Amino acid sequence: MADEYFYALTLKGAKATEVWDPEAKGAEDYQGGHKLIIKQALLGPEAVDGETNVIQVEAMTWKESIKVPVAVLKSGSSSQVLLDLSFPDPPVTFSLVQGTGPVHIIGHHLIGSPIEEFDEMDEMDDDMLEDEEEGEEGAEGNDVKRKRKLSSIEENEEEDEDDDEGPKNKKAKTTNAKGKSPVKNAKKK
Repeated sequence: MADEYFYALTLKGAKATEVWDPEAKGAEDYQGGHKLIIKQALLGPEAVDGETNVIQVEAMTWKESIKVPVAVLKSGSSSQVLLDLSFPDPPVTFSLVQGTGPVHIIGHHLIGSPIEEFDEMDEMDDDMLEDEEEGEEGAEGNDVKRKRKLSSIEENEEEDEDDDEGPKNKKAKTTNAKGKSPVKNAKKK
């Protein structure tokens, strides 16, 4: 299970830069690692009126590192922007490539479970599988007992049917639903 934490940073001053890299800070090894989700960028109240602020992100793709602008903010017209950016692999570098800010970037930092916890869960899964297998073997034994019981019941029923029929050379009487013997249609002359 992942833990989720509030994440925020402020870029203030020309060419301001911040790096998100929890692994470089000596963070524990986590199954699922770290993931950063950015939801909003907004100008602080001290931003210079009419100044354009451009936020750039440098992050890894599956092959290489890329740099791309993600928000343009201007005090007085567009002082905030909603984002939905997900960065599954640190490091991520946020830069103010134009303007002096301050620009606040807000989101979530997701952290996977420690690897030790997953080792314990694997052991628990193994134990549960063994218990299920034992339960299935016990269930198979119960199935065999049920089958034996059913076959002995069926044999007893067959014996009872033989007793009801009487001797095999006599025909059994048939009766209808009202318990009367059927009447054969007699031909009228």
